[in-house]
Amino acid sequence: MNKAMHRLSILTNGLVKENPVLILAIGTCPTLATTTSVMTGLGMGLSATAVLICSNTVISLLRRIIPDKVRIPCFITVIAGFVTIVQMLLKAYVPSLYDALGIYLPLIVVNCIILGRAEMFACKNGPLDSALDGIGMGLGFTLALVGIGSIREFLGSGTWCGIPLLSRFMPGMGILTLVPGGFFVFALVMAAVQYASRKTKHRSRKKTCEGCAFAGACHELPAKTEA
Repeated sequence: MNKAMHRLSILTNGLVKENPVLILAIGTCPTLATTTSVMTGLGMGLSATAVLICSNTVISLLRRIIPDKVRIPCFITVIAGFVTIVQMLLKAYVPSLYDALGIYLPLIVVNCIILGRAEMFACKNGPLDSALDGIGMGLGFTLALVGIGSIREFLGSGTWCGIPLLSRFMPGMGILTLVPGGFFVFALVMAAVQYASRKTKHRSRKKTCEGCAFAGACHELPAKTEA
């Protein structure tokens, strides 16, 4: 049961608690570049998720035979192989998405989310846990991109997934489809998530302290300062 709960926490960790975009603030370049619409954000997120799962699993399997001195080049080689496969699949079966993602698709190779999980998790854990970590982080990345892309497309173009909604009544705010609008929406979403995360932590801490005889003193004591 403990092992099952541990693996569940690995799977869900990247969704909110350590969301790579909204909490850890990594992978911001593809986030800002590919969230002008929901579909491009979804395409980038799923592509990165596929690479994350495959690279995490392979790196975990090879972790005992990869020399420590050349681990980063080895990780990049493995990641580049899977990125190339994803590129070829998209070009063959979804050429419109391949064209829309452009240069940001091959740049998945140096995406700090993927390389970071390889360095921090996959090379230290088993293949199953590493695959679950890839799924969780990838889904968290995808949800962030889809959320930001939904706001930018709806308010910027008046559509959602290409379906006219707001544009039937009023023109969209075109600036939200540009880089300044991307930064603005990204900042607002990140601030909202950070605020909600802190409120949740505060409530859980308050609930944990209930019934403790030293709860009041714990919060009231000033922090010690070094002389």
